[in-house]
Amino acid sequence: MTALILYDGVCNFCNRSVQFIIKRDPNAYYQFASLQGETAQKLLSDFRVKGDVDSFILIEDGQLYVKSTAALRICKQLAGTVRFLTFFLVVPRPIRDFFYDIIAKNRYKWFGESDHCLIPSDDIKKRFVD
Repeated sequence: MTALILYDGVCNFCNRSVQFIIKRDPNAYYQFASLQGETAQKLLSDFRVKGDVDSFILIEDGQLYVKSTAALRICKQLAGTVRFLTFFLVVPRPIRDFFYDIIAKNRYKWFGESDHCLIPSDDIKKRFVD
């Protein structure tokens, strides 16, 4: 079984987050698709997500999770101490998303944009869909 993470392909912070996840996902549970790609756009339409998406999105077991809920649920499958971040799921979502939104709104300013893609090894490349 796998889950799919949709991410902003031009955001440096998002790209580094994907690399962080790959390093801590020894069972290759997660696959990835850029929000700018066809697969992500079709899935967003299928899930009736409207407007500009300013979030990491996790699609797992037929459910779509956004913002802090997606980020924290992703941690649950990762190796190492990062999985303990799932504890923050007990914090009410509006509070978690308030802080998530601050980072999301400033991510280009703080971390920049990328005009090129990561060139992954063959075994990592197969985890990207589009």
